[in-house]
Formats: sequence, structure tokens, C-alpha cells
Amino acid sequence: MPFILLGLGFVLVNASAYLILRNNPPEANLSVVPIRVNYPAPELTLTDTQGISHSLAEYRGQVVLVNFWATWCEPCKEEMSALQSFYDEYRDRTFTVLAINDGEPREDVLQFAEEHDLTFPIWLDPTSIATAQAFKTIGLPTSFVIDRSGAVRFYWVGAIDQKTLEATISPILLEEQ
Repeated sequence: MPFILLGLGFVLVNASAYLILRNNPPEANLSVVPIRVNYPAPELTLTDTQGISHSLAEYRGQVVLVNFWATWCEPCKEEMSALQSFYDEYRDRTFTVLAINDGEPREDVLQFAEEHDLTFPIWLDPTSIATAQAFKTIGLPTSFVIDRSGAVRFYWVGAIDQKTLEATISPILLEEQ
């Protein structure tokens, strides 16, 4: 029964997306709307593309955009240039992007990162289980903004643009450290 309901939900979401995009083509520049929240960031430890283990707790004191993505995901591909541009602009202001790949081989992730000139940290979740359990994610791309104290302040599902990143994250970067 749960799988039937999950499948029905998937069909309804896709049908809705079709109807929206049919009437509003991609050039209309649709973007997600971040949802304001406030709860402690979950514990999460994964390895990066070099096989080195990292914990989300290591980033306490920084503003972190945690982005869950995959190389096959078209909206993920679309938002990568905005994420890279925002990272380039703000990384010297205690900000980072942690791009967590959802279940793909290391070689595929490295090739994608090279093709898209990605320089922010990329972590691997080979089974997709750790991130799904920690952040309760079900769709890609999904992103969370964690403030310097370790609280999740915003999240969104779907591709985001540079303008929305600026409006959402820049005020958090201006808060006292």
C-alpha cells in the first residue's frame, strides 16, 4: 500500500510539473521558493571524491549550502553554474557549498565536476541512504542552508537561480559570527 501511494504521489507531481511547464516554458525563468525553517542540522559523515571522510559538524561556524544532486538530473545540471558562481563570490566569507552526490560511481561524479568546472567540495553517498535518513530527502535537487550555529534555516526542492541564492543566503552571511 505505501508503494502505491508513493507511486500515485509521483504521478501527480509529474503531471503538475507538466501542466505548469506546458503553460510556462523554461525561458520564463521559474525558480523554487526557499522555505524558512529553524531546526538543528542532522549529523552526517560521508567521504569526498578523494576518499577522505568528513562530517557536517566540521563546518560549524560557516554558512553551508548542502545540495543533494545527481549527474543524470536535469534540474541539478541547470543549477550548477549558479551554485558555482555563488560559491566563487562568497567562499571567502565563511561560506561553502557541500554538493552531495546521490548514489553514483566516483568516476562519474569526477567527470561531471570536471565538465562543469566545479570547485566546491563534493561528497559521495553511494547508497543514497545516509542523506535520505539524515535530511529526509526524496527528490533531486534538494538544498538546505545551515547557519553558523548549525541550524537549518532554509530548504528547497528543485533548481535555484543566482538571484534567489543572493536573496536567501546573503542576509545570513551578514549576521554576526
